[in-house]
Amino acid sequence: MAEPLLRGIHHVALICSDYPRSKAFYSGVLGLRIVREVYREARDSWKCDLEVSPGVQLELFSFPGAPPRPSWPEAQGLRHLAFAVADVDAARAALTARGVACEPVRVDEHTSRRFVFFADPDGLPIELYEA
Repeated sequence: MAEPLLRGIHHVALICSDYPRSKAFYSGVLGLRIVREVYREARDSWKCDLEVSPGVQLELFSFPGAPPRPSWPEAQGLRHLAFAVADVDAARAALTARGVACEPVRVDEHTSRRFVFFADPDGLPIELYEA
């Protein structure tokens, strides 16, 4: 059997409407470590690389005038971003204490795993999945 073409997810890129607010949310509220941050003058754009786990990053971009992307009703394309957590109740409680509105915890009917949804500052649905 041939070696798989893909080795894993390296990064997910997000364009945010308010760069400082999103950077504070992902680094401060969610606790992702800032790996590097650069200003790209030719594009009048910031880029921030945040470490999700070893070898996996979230890239935040600012692009002046970028149009909003609807999250509701659900449209084709990226549906949501999901992070693995050890304890969904503890993670939900930590987010709630930091002022993040979370949905009730649910159970995946196919895997019996627990999960919860909330939104980032631009309304992107984020899932915490107990793994």
